[in-house]
Amino acid sequence: MAEHDLVVRAGTVVDGTGNPPRTADVAVRDGRITEVGRVSGRGRREITADGAVVAPGFVDIHTHYDGQATWESRLQPSSWHGVTTVVMGNCGVGFAPVEPVHHDRLIELMEGVEDIPGIALHEGLRWDWRTFPEYLDALDALPHDIDMAAQVPHAALRVQAMGERAAAHEEATPEEIALMARLAREGVEAGALGFSTSRTLNHKSISGELTPSYAVGADELVEIATAVGETGRGVFQLVSDFPDPEAEFALIRAMVARSGRPLSASLVQSPVAPAMHREVLRLIDAAQADGLPILAQVAARPVGMLLGLHNTLNPFMTNPVWRRLADLSPEEQAARMAEPRLRSEIVAAQTGEKDRSRLGGTLIHRYELMYELADPPNYEPSASDSIAARAERAGVSPVEIAYDVVAGGGMLYLTSLNYADGNLDAAHEMLTHQHTVPGLSDGGAHVGTICDGSFPTTLLQHWTRDRDGARLDLPFVVQRQARDTARAVGLLDRGVLAPGYRADLNVIDMDALRLHRPEVRYDLPAGGRRLLQRADGYRHTVVAGLETYRDGEPTDALPGRLVRGPAPAPRG
Repeated sequence: MAEHDLVVRAGTVVDGTGNPPRTADVAVRDGRITEVGRVSGRGRREITADGAVVAPGFVDIHTHYDGQATWESRLQPSSWHGVTTVVMGNCGVGFAPVEPVHHDRLIELMEGVEDIPGIALHEGLRWDWRTFPEYLDALDALPHDIDMAAQVPHAALRVQAMGERAAAHEEATPEEIALMARLAREGVEAGALGFSTSRTLNHKSISGELTPSYAVGADELVEIATAVGETGRGVFQLVSDFPDPEAEFALIRAMVARSGRPLSASLVQSPVAPAMHREVLRLIDAAQADGLPILAQVAARPVGMLLGLHNTLNPFMTNPVWRRLADLSPEEQAARMAEPRLRSEIVAAQTGEKDRSRLGGTLIHRYELMYELADPPNYEPSASDSIAARAERAGVSPVEIAYDVVAGGGMLYLTSLNYADGNLDAAHEMLTHQHTVPGLSDGGAHVGTICDGSFPTTLLQHWTRDRDGARLDLPFVVQRQARDTARAVGLLDRGVLAPGYRADLNVIDMDALRLHRPEVRYDLPAGGRRLLQRADGYRHTVVAGLETYRDGEPTDALPGRLVRGPAPAPRG
């Protein structure tokens, strides 16, 4: 008789601890790892991993599947990229707690902040909850391909407590703050991993209103943090522009000191202040030296926008001649744009004037930052390959190069954040800092503009194998994307291949690992659009001991569950 449910044989085990790779077998029973080494017993199912890397399942702590997880069992694209646990409810946006009168407001906020089609949210969300515990129950009722965990979003709390006054950014009364604190505590006690908030000017509703949590006073955040801390569990996630890093860190330190709970803040290199990330890292180092558990979540590549006819943005969306085509389908637009006379009219009308009232209006004409997105995509392109540089060599305007790419059905990659130096050296600096973890993939969000749910594959493919500059060691990358991200949110039972840990793992052909160019599909509810990105090289993905993906294709297994609260490390 078989002694194990599953045995992965003779793989190169990279166990998530940072230890060097070793050839070993991995045995699984009842959803847990039982042996790592030479396994003599047989398994009911056996996988031959000779020549492949066997790694823990990846833990992505910054996603936005808050809506998708209520109607869809497969949390793609994340589950295509070795991710076996996702954390959603980031950036202070989400769908609970909520009263029916505020459904539209929370949808408009999610549509604006995270670029998820409102039509899909209106169609897909069942709203069979009001409280945050009821929302968790709704998530728990649907099986999934991977595990998921949620956080209590600040914006929803403010709308629940203050109604229309929240959107007007009025100061909360002591009674309203007390209500938000009680609701945050209630959510964490019901199983939320923590609480999230946003303090950035970039987060606006689809109608242009700043997120309700922007620039709220310290009293409100500290009281909410204190209430969460009284549970003895929970983490905080924060995104900020850091306009005054010292002042912002005074608030962050107060939240952590009063609550005793960890906090992670989003961190990228800004093109406006290219050295600001170093100041934030310095402040994090100082906080850690004072015993305050503060980390930065950092990105694996440029946070870049994709422009095209099927996307939310394209370089001609503010062009007065092109806007005559705005109501046509992308296919009809492309056909019309192929007409020589119309091409000349549109090119002539492309003056480069910025329409700041429209999404992307200040960036969509920055041709020196744009690159044609190839297959496979290059996420560390040379300035010599930019649309502007290509146009200069060809003796034409960059508008014409961009036009031909877009009209031909292609996409342009606009490097926005993490690329002020024209390379990823700043990202390398952040990824290797002792107080950072990989994050910011935004899986499930920005579905018409950004497709970064593939960050884990970029960490493996680009950073450990393909990069021309300084690279990262494979054991380090796996440790950061598995064990360290899991620990950052209190999930100590996963991210390591060792006896007693959850049997979440990947078998990866590193030689075959390859990202494909993102593609647009119209498969959200009500035919909503989203960008998806596949990858080759993931031979097997296993969640709780059951194979969920084989060579990138789903199996029938849906072992993913809602993770309620932190999880202790295995004994022994």
